[in-house]
Amino acid sequence: MTEKNTSGRGQRDLRVRVKTAKGRKLSSTLWLERQLNDPYVQRAKREGYRGRAAYKILELDDKYGFLKPGARVVDLGCAPGGWCQVAVVRVNALSQNPKKPVGTVLGVDLQEIEAISGAELHQLDFLSEGADELVKGWLGGKADVVMSDMAAAASGHKGTDHLRIIALIEAALEFAFDVLEDGGTFVAKVLAGGAEIEMQTLLKKSFRKVANVKPPASRSDSSEKFVVAQGFRGRAGQAAEPEED
Repeated sequence: MTEKNTSGRGQRDLRVRVKTAKGRKLSSTLWLERQLNDPYVQRAKREGYRGRAAYKILELDDKYGFLKPGARVVDLGCAPGGWCQVAVVRVNALSQNPKKPVGTVLGVDLQEIEAISGAELHQLDFLSEGADELVKGWLGGKADVVMSDMAAAASGHKGTDHLRIIALIEAALEFAFDVLEDGGTFVAKVLAGGAEIEMQTLLKKSFRKVANVKPPASRSDSSEKFVVAQGFRGRAGQAAEPEED
């Protein structure tokens, strides 16, 4: 229901506006203003998540259901930890429901991450030699889910940035091939741009179902989307063509 405006002064502008401070770039001011007015940022603060990105994995899991109780999850490039926070609850890593299987959440990142209750966090370069064996050792076996919200450092050139993030997701996919259990799920952020055709082909050969989706929490002006590949059947899987969304 919309309330009638009885003041005669027009509808009030409820947006927070930020003045450009001396020495601060306009782009920084616009970013700050967007953050202050972003409903997902505000909601994350209320609900205790470390960033708005938590709602992206929540929405993806609501639709595709890969974070199941008892699942073993690896979060690549997990800082600041919002995805791990979601996974801990969804896979029952804290035994919130003793009637459900207890899952495991393992986060790795180049930088040190503040502790998250229910998650095991490691400072590790997943590209380093032997990283896959380390992860499987920490998990006590293979992973049911490998997920990544990583993005390469921006250069300011759209084409270059697209190629960088594709290279990063391809590296994450190679890592997933080494640690995923049969039937497992790979979830990762990509950027729309066309250079990912080869990667998409590889995904379709290696998973039974591949979906490319932009969750509601992803900003409309962002070129990001997410790939959700389910039903891992091996790096060289040659089964029938997967279903697509």
